[in-house]
Amino acid sequence: MAKEKEERDLEKFLKNVDEISTLVQDLNSDDFDVCERAMDEAEKRLQLQEDQEEDECRTILNKTMISPPQVPTEVDVDDTNPDGFMKILEKDARERAKRRKENKSLANAFKEKGNEAFLKGDYEMAVHYYTEGLKKLKDMKVLYTNRAQAYMKLEEYEKALVDCEWALKCDENSTKAYFHMGKAHLALKNYSMARQCYQKILEINPKLQVQVKDSLNKVDQKEKAELQEKLALQELKSGKEAAVTTKNLLEALSNPEQIPLFYAGGVQLLTELMEDCTEKTLFRTHNGFSIINDNKVIKRCFATEEKDEIEEILCIAVLKLWHAVCTGNEENQHLLLAHSDMDILLPAFLTSKVPSIQQHTLSLLLLFCQTENGRILVLSHMDLARLLQALVLFVNISEEKESRTAMQLLTDLALEERFKTLVQTNLPALLTLISILNIPEIAYPSTLLQCVAIMGNLSTDATIRKQMSDCEECWDACFRLMAKCEENVTLFRETLYATLGFMMNLSLESVSITEVLAEQVSRKCVSLLNSEDGGILTRAAGVLSRVLSASMKAVEEAVQAGLMKVMIKFLKAGGQTASRYAIKILAVCTNINYLAREEVTRLDKKFCLLIKLLEAEDEIIAGNAALCIGNCVEVPGASSAVLKSDIVKILLKLAGGDAKEASVQLNAGIALGKLCTAEPRHTAHLEELHGIEILNSTMKYIQKS
Repeated sequence: MAKEKEERDLEKFLKNVDEISTLVQDLNSDDFDVCERAMDEAEKRLQLQEDQEEDECRTILNKTMISPPQVPTEVDVDDTNPDGFMKILEKDARERAKRRKENKSLANAFKEKGNEAFLKGDYEMAVHYYTEGLKKLKDMKVLYTNRAQAYMKLEEYEKALVDCEWALKCDENSTKAYFHMGKAHLALKNYSMARQCYQKILEINPKLQVQVKDSLNKVDQKEKAELQEKLALQELKSGKEAAVTTKNLLEALSNPEQIPLFYAGGVQLLTELMEDCTEKTLFRTHNGFSIINDNKVIKRCFATEEKDEIEEILCIAVLKLWHAVCTGNEENQHLLLAHSDMDILLPAFLTSKVPSIQQHTLSLLLLFCQTENGRILVLSHMDLARLLQALVLFVNISEEKESRTAMQLLTDLALEERFKTLVQTNLPALLTLISILNIPEIAYPSTLLQCVAIMGNLSTDATIRKQMSDCEECWDACFRLMAKCEENVTLFRETLYATLGFMMNLSLESVSITEVLAEQVSRKCVSLLNSEDGGILTRAAGVLSRVLSASMKAVEEAVQAGLMKVMIKFLKAGGQTASRYAIKILAVCTNINYLAREEVTRLDKKFCLLIKLLEAEDEIIAGNAALCIGNCVEVPGASSAVLKSDIVKILLKLAGGDAKEASVQLNAGIALGKLCTAEPRHTAHLEELHGIEILNSTMKYIQKS
């Protein structure tokens, strides 16, 4: 029996040796999948060993490890049985983990050197360092994606694709790998594959929708441009007259040092040919943009401030040509705006002393901004602050057509999320926009309305709103706009409505509302409460509800001006939005001002209206109604006046309820406490309802908060 047991043990040992030998070979494999499976198997074996030997050292194999294992040459365990061999493997795993840590440190050092070389533009050296890093740690994802990016710069797109594939083996959800892979496929004109890569990014991270959309647009644009160029080449080879003429005219215009009139005539002839896609594409493929934009004579005419008649004709001719070649051709739009100095030239043309140059430049920019891709191009390639400064001049002129065109252009740009992103970090651009509101010469209601609408749209962004609310000029502009609108409310009604909405957004930044500012704003808004326009009344109340708490003086003035009476009327009229604003104003004023408490108590005898609001489905309304009641019961006789009502029962229900807004419970509990303190008979009613425990519980919650 002993002999049979020894034979079984030997057979088991040899089997383990064979399996473990295969395992070690697989761990050495360069194939990620083979290596991964081997690691899983090794971990299972080690886990089994741990279960069998509870006293053994517990070691889990690092599954991310790919560096070749090396069996120690000196061991202190018996390797003549399976248990001993597993201990060797465990020890090997620990040593490999240590080596991996060392290799990771070295790989990171190579990565940093590679990044430095990349930033300097030395892409070959960057590739070298990333490669050295991968020799130390071959499953380091960032080294693959960084090297892929360097290969892209070297136009070695196939190598970039290979690195992206390895990065995805390290992390199948690497959006950076898919992004570089998409760019590589696009460069290789594999449009379908590029789309798949970008769409995969969106599946992994939907928050990258804007970036993915831009990338997909580029794929569509490049694919469309390639088709256009093939068709244009076919027509050129077929001898089509217009195609041949376009080519010949560009060759003529490339002749250097001709007089300006020569170039003006050639450009005008060329413009007349730009009727269909073929000619526009041939203009691009035969370096039309470089021939025109880099021509020294034309550039001198561009730069001259005091232009003579011929120089003016040449500049206008070029602007018309650009308009013609860019109409309906997104690739041409991209090439024009991406050309050097265009971000400076177009704003300079907008501020030219020659009105016709201004108008044609404005028309060209409006062409770009009619499409989403065009707007993105403008925002990507032009200096936003410089462009806005130029457009402000058009808003400030007497010609209504140009003023409206400039405002339409601004409106189109402001619709893009990218515009908000740029404004967030571009204070000069924001100040320029604010300056538009301060232009007193704006006489057209539509233009004024668009100005305010743009600012209102921007103020929905928290970062921009904070900058605006901190800006004194912004509030001054709002006051001036309100004054202008009040001069003719019928004509400027929509503008006043939009201005109040803008001020409501600004008022969300309560930290920025000073006492002085609160007083100014409240006076303006209280003066509007005599309006018969429901929309203006509601928005004026909305602004008041957000600024009054910043100033006791503002509350005092508003109460003396009869604000409590107006807000009670609001509440009687109903409407959720108006009621929200009105009850908040009552809560704020009664919390600060005793006269306000007396006024509310007089206007709402026995709190009939306020008690009704306690049962509103809107928790904000119910919570503020409870706060207002808690303030008003301090008025002598107020608590006694509601003895026959259900106020205790309703407040108790709110105090012990499960409202999402914690302030509802807190305000109801406080109101109950004040009610019982002012009139002991309410306490007896509370005891009958077994509400003391609920009230005590609520008070504890209040103390904790």
